Amino acid sequence: MSAAVVPPVGARIRQARLERGTSLRALAREVGVSASLVSQIETGKSQPSVSTLYAITTVLGISVESLFDARASSPMAGVNPPGAVLHALAAFAADPGRRIGPLVGAGERETLELDSGVVWERLGRVPGADVDFLLVTYRPGGSSSGSGALMRHSGTEYGYLTSGELILTLGFDEYTVRPGDAVSFESTTPHRYRNDGEVPAVGVWFVSGDVQ
Repeated sequence: MSAAVVPPVGARIRQARLERGTSLRALAREVGVSASLVSQIETGKSQPSVSTLYAITTVLGISVESLFDARASSPMAGVNPPGAVLHALAAFAADPGRRIGPLVGAGERETLELDSGVVWERLGRVPGADVDFLLVTYRPGGSSSGSGALMRHSGTEYGYLTSGELILTLGFDEYTVRPGDAVSFESTTPHRYRNDGEVPAVGVWFVSGDVQ
């Protein structure tokens, strides 16, 4: 069974921006990116990097978790999801337990692919809990920030690497994270992950206390 398809991230971002009454240019200015990039993200022509995604959700006051939630997204404002997404929405409506748990099968994980070479797969969700529970893959050359800038966001971050190798920049320090290593820190500390190796780096991550 293939992984579940997540409704377009851009549609959810645009919905949240309109609900907040923020113009596209104002959002771009607060995030520190160009208005054209925000427009491309909203229309599905470009996927944000991890750092840009966290910046956008922080400015809009929504959680990253909400971007995985099929019920929170809709094909609105001229953004028409492909048939695969409509099929996924119908499956979610027929079987909401698959999205929430307590058991999420290996072929049922919802997935977000980011343009900086990072893939997030949601491993589970407890309604009302402010926790992102993710299987994260950094492809070779992948980074949490396409521009190389350090990122900051609310919450506390916990990670356990199962394969591959990651370089974690945390403040002024740099660490090599290998299989079996674990990390934990306040996400408000400037940080970045990157995979300088030739094989994917895969691990399980928790980010708690995200923005609401």
